[in-house]
Amino acid sequence: MNTYLSISPEVQQALDEGRPVVALESTIISHGMPYPQNVETALRVEQTIRDGGAVPATIAIIGGQLKAGCTPDEIEYLGRKGQAVTKASRRDLPVLVARGEDGATTVTTTMMIAAMAGIRVFATGGIGGVHRGAETTMDISADLEELAMTPVMVICAGAKSILDLGLTLEYLETKGVPVIGYGTEELPAFYTRHSGFKVDYRIDTPEELASAFKAKLDMGLQGGMLVTNPIPEQYSMPADVINRAIDQAIDEANRLGIRGKQTTPFLLAKVKDLTGGDSLESNIQLVLNNARLAARTATALSRLTSGR
Repeated sequence: MNTYLSISPEVQQALDEGRPVVALESTIISHGMPYPQNVETALRVEQTIRDGGAVPATIAIIGGQLKAGCTPDEIEYLGRKGQAVTKASRRDLPVLVARGEDGATTVTTTMMIAAMAGIRVFATGGIGGVHRGAETTMDISADLEELAMTPVMVICAGAKSILDLGLTLEYLETKGVPVIGYGTEELPAFYTRHSGFKVDYRIDTPEELASAFKAKLDMGLQGGMLVTNPIPEQYSMPADVINRAIDQAIDEANRLGIRGKQTTPFLLAKVKDLTGGDSLESNIQLVLNNARLAARTATALSRLTSGR
């Protein structure tokens, strides 16, 4: 594995010393936001992790290397290249690595590379899930399968509201993935704090999150843990506004025949346009909010596992 995995010196030193590290994805840089907001946001998120006492590890594939920890220049490179970078899920890794190409990691591949590096906590925006109409299209994100297999805690603002949230929760239940609400009993819906669906458990402190995840690891239970952290109230969008925009975006995607890995970037961009850019600011703020919680949780977990 060392042939393919490149851990930055800063991240490796933190791991060797038992200090907290938080993984960050790179699809949000290349596909989630326009340049230069994508690079500015990525660097702000890294600084937020540092301010919380942890070390950030932005994860990507660059020149065929699985990177756990990117430099500012590498983040700039991904941001400028944008959608020309392959959005890399599990199926893409062998070919990208063999060809020496670049890839922006999704939730799935960020979890995979984080686990290879020994990083246990990962902050993102929102996870993928079961798409609306999946009973006929079978469009289900690989994120859900990865959560069932890979021992990483994923801290997010819930499943993206472009999805079928009820079916997403059912799928996670079937796979044995615990869905935790941080300070809430209701599943957040990315841009909004409320969905009408219940989570499995409510947890109110980073210390309890860390304790629950350590217990899972200690018991050798397969898979990760999903922590859903509601977007801050002041940045939450009205449910009727966002749902109307999502419905319009889905109708357009269907008319244009957009499928597979192009679906989510198209829908998020369309929703941003339909909301006059409000959804982009909400997206940035929820990622920062998740980074703050991830840093605190990773710090608590490092204390538990190192005995300090």
